[in-house]
Amino acid sequence: MRADKQEVLKRCNYIDGHLKGIRKMIEEDKYCVDILRQTYAVRKAIEKLEAMILENHLQTCVPEGINSGRTEAIVEELVQLYSLAANR
Repeated sequence: MRADKQEVLKRCNYIDGHLKGIRKMIEEDKYCVDILRQTYAVRKAIEKLEAMILENHLQTCVPEGINSGRTEAIVEELVQLYSLAANR
């Protein structure tokens, strides 16, 4: 991972903080709709995190893998990722 690493770590910290907040809301018996709003926010943040990591992978790891002769393995990994995303 390149310079984007700091942005990815910042996103992870944001998600972690949100999850801690959700846990606290549950412990304090907060209103269900308010908790659900927060879980939706976490889901969106995770989707953004995944997009950031995938973009970095496509721009760096994939070309490096292809250039080093690992084309089959790279394609197989991408197919696996596509399958995971399609089964959401």
